[in-house]
Amino acid sequence: MPSSTQNKRIRKDPAARRAEIVAAAAEVALIDGLECITLRRIADELAVRPGLISHYFPAVEDLVSEAYGNAAGSELDELLPLDRAGATATQHLARFFARAAGESYDGISRLWLNARHLSRYRPTLRDRVTVQEAAWRDRLEGLIRDGVERGEFRTGDPSLTAIQILVVLDGLGMLVNSGDLGDDPPVVRNMPATTAERELGLPAGTLTAPAN
Repeated sequence: MPSSTQNKRIRKDPAARRAEIVAAAAEVALIDGLECITLRRIADELAVRPGLISHYFPAVEDLVSEAYGNAAGSELDELLPLDRAGATATQHLARFFARAAGESYDGISRLWLNARHLSRYRPTLRDRVTVQEAAWRDRLEGLIRDGVERGEFRTGDPSLTAIQILVVLDGLGMLVNSGDLGDDPPVVRNMPATTAERELGLPAGTLTAPAN
């Protein structure tokens, strides 16, 4: 006699299912672009019916926005973690630049460009881009302020310095997207770090040495 539980469909907790959908959409965004996020594409990725996706995200624009926010937010937590225990502000900043200068960061650079372009026509995505830009700026500014308070950095305006660094980092992302970096010359890859060294009163090479 077959078990009463055989072939019984396992229902996931709504929060877990929603997180699964967003994670799958974020992966599609990083690999193929935000334009490729559709209810059917994500349903295929998760081997479920499109109706399940639309149950959680009736409007695909909301899913696109959530996917972008998930990817950008996760990258921020990886590059600039809130927990700074066990390392100086200088060490944390050096690690940030070491990771941001690597090929693993290229995908998120392209996603930022993709999101900013699409946000011109998609208000929901535009709002999320604004939130993420503020989050990245605030996180970097917080690290710089910490370094100033500890006597590691010298700058009269941590907020402006954070913006200057991010502008250079964004510019580098444009080169990555166009393929103009060629063989990734260090002098180009390190421009955000050398900008930070100059603006924070640090000796040349402080932020471009291999991160521990």
